[in-house]
Amino acid sequence: MMIELTPKQIARFEEDGFLIVEKLVEPEIIEPLVERFDRLFRGTFETGVLPDEVNWQEGRDAADLTRQICNGWKADRLIAAAVLREDMGRAIARLAGWPGARLMSDNVLWKPPGARPLGFHQDNAYLAWFEPGELLSCWIALDDTTAEGGTLELVRGSHRWTPAPLEGEFHAPADYRKYMERAAAREGVRPEVVPVVVPRGGGSFHHGRTWHGSGINGSANHRRALVVHGMPSNATFATNRLGEGNGPVYGRYRKLGSNDMDEGHFPILWSEDGRRTAAIDAYLAHRD
Repeated sequence: MMIELTPKQIARFEEDGFLIVEKLVEPEIIEPLVERFDRLFRGTFETGVLPDEVNWQEGRDAADLTRQICNGWKADRLIAAAVLREDMGRAIARLAGWPGARLMSDNVLWKPPGARPLGFHQDNAYLAWFEPGELLSCWIALDDTTAEGGTLELVRGSHRWTPAPLEGEFHAPADYRKYMERAAAREGVRPEVVPVVVPRGGGSFHHGRTWHGSGINGSANHRRALVVHGMPSNATFATNRLGEGNGPVYGRYRKLGSNDMDEGHFPILWSEDGRRTAAIDAYLAHRD
């Protein structure tokens, strides 16, 4: 399938700061992706390469934490096939108004029954290490979602609020909406929280300044999701700020003496001038 956004959908995104979509991946790819989630969280990596962040592993971490891996695409080429899509890059760039889109990172997320929340935040608050420090993300549900099942929650129109500093706990905070509600109070608004309730294979796009998070999974069902975080294709490292946000992780990929982004770590998915990282297709061709 191809992601094709209509002018009406783009206008809705600009108004709300997010767009909920019923179908983002083909049904036949969902079960194979779920099986790869099982492998990754057991520490089995198809390519032999460790992901950039492994925040949960079977037998090591508490069962009631949300499981997260960042840049699973480097560890598994089926994950890579789902996140390195040209049509995904085009959709992200067009919603953001960028000349093109790179992959900043992916998130492999698994929230089993009873798993604790992820704190509300704005993605752009983590991005001081590159410029322009902007992000636009696509969240893909691999299980049917429900409001009580710990699905992604988005705050309508919050991309127009004053940007907030990076603060609070991300993993399992006691009050997962605390900092969003403080930001809403500063804006003098009552936040409208919208849960992403979609069938498996659906999901949403959201702006880098849109407040979002997720509550406890109060259902009996697992909630797995794959997230694509896109950055502008013309982004470069901000040398003097590599220690901020998640720069200590991704700043390691800055070339000595250059602020250019290495396409081996931040591949270009799509650009309006036809450019796409040439090595992507060869990399995906070797997946098992």
